Amino acid sequence: MKKLIAMLLAMVMVLGLVACGGNTAPETEAPAVEAPATEAPAAAGSVYYLNFKPEQDEAWQKLAAAYTAETGVPVTVLTAASGTYEETLMAEMAKSEAPTLFQVNGPVGLANWKDYCYDLAGSDIYSHLTSDGFALKEGDAVLGIAYVIESYGIITNKALLAKAGYSVEDINSFETLKKVAEDITARSAELGFAAFSSAGMDSSSDWRFKTHLANLPIYFEYQADGIGTTTEIKGDYLDNYRQIWDLYINNSTCAPADLSAKTGDDSRNEFLNGEAVFFQNGSWEYGSLSAVYADEDLAMIPIYVGAGDEANQGLCTGTENYWCVNKDASEEDIAATLAFINWCVSSETGAAAMANDMGFVIPFDTAVESPNLFVKQDVAYTAAGKNPVSWNFPTMPSEEWKNMVGSALTAYAADQTDANWAAVVTAFVDGWASEYAMLG
Repeated sequence: MKKLIAMLLAMVMVLGLVACGGNTAPETEAPAVEAPATEAPAAAGSVYYLNFKPEQDEAWQKLAAAYTAETGVPVTVLTAASGTYEETLMAEMAKSEAPTLFQVNGPVGLANWKDYCYDLAGSDIYSHLTSDGFALKEGDAVLGIAYVIESYGIITNKALLAKAGYSVEDINSFETLKKVAEDITARSAELGFAAFSSAGMDSSSDWRFKTHLANLPIYFEYQADGIGTTTEIKGDYLDNYRQIWDLYINNSTCAPADLSAKTGDDSRNEFLNGEAVFFQNGSWEYGSLSAVYADEDLAMIPIYVGAGDEANQGLCTGTENYWCVNKDASEEDIAATLAFINWCVSSETGAAAMANDMGFVIPFDTAVESPNLFVKQDVAYTAAGKNPVSWNFPTMPSEEWKNMVGSALTAYAADQTDANWAAVVTAFVDGWASEYAMLG
């Protein structure tokens, strides 16, 4: 509880910004909850899930209702607004009826919440996990379990690309992507569409660039240095970050100065309405896009930044989505929550919903093959010998670090000077070191 109070005070001090880096471990831990005798739903138990993914809210509400209808166990799903999960989690965990099921984004996120995590080592869901690489462990304790593997890249409207005189096979490097995008821009009045949908920098959209796009320079630095994390990023590939960002914002549906007000919905709708060929996003968008476009008109291509072995580069594939069960919940609620998540991944209804309704690839031996086109394309890239770009952004030191990088990117977009890019570099490199120093 001391830790939670400290986290709430930190949140107030930064005027509502998420406080991720400066929390310290509590002086005393909450009393351990004895392991429930069974994971079968207890009549007195209930589930309260704080969902991270707004795009899957409707599917989770439907699945929760199906579980309640089948078992009689109440399941409440609250979905945090995009970009506000950590802040929402802090507020909800302070309530008497706190979430019984929540999420962390990896080792850095776990550091803030590990004292609230029930040990999943003996759980049914852990027995279905295909690899310990999908578990967050501390010693022998399993504190988090990944529930989805996803891919992201540059989603492409193949029909518009063909109208511009190109195919996805023409794009296999940063230079070829640049050539195609700039040619579309030069002929945009004639063609009736732009190269890229807007790289919006409001909170519903900026994560695509301060987190997902920022993964690329981190990935290539880690690859070059043979590491998996660091407390001091060097920024060796930030020139590559700049050139892909320049390409996005200068070949878009809107002027770069307008990006601060553009939303995730704006970017998606521009793509859905045929206003842009390219849309940086992930496999989770398949449901909304497939309602408008046939599979043959869509593709996802790698995010090329002019680094590494581009001829053999695949999509960005990984996870930052780990379920954690609140160990401070009642024994009945813990039992109900364990039963619910196991049902989600192992029952016919649950596994099918996660594959078909949510478009998830789940890392369990009970997985149902997903109909998601982008998932299939990731599999095809890998089968062809392309190397997936790993998700290294869970090693980013804090949400505050992302916010500082995002603010600097937005300022640079409005005025693309070397001095403003230097501010991006400072936020990226110096901010990384200072945020990690706060973590101790």
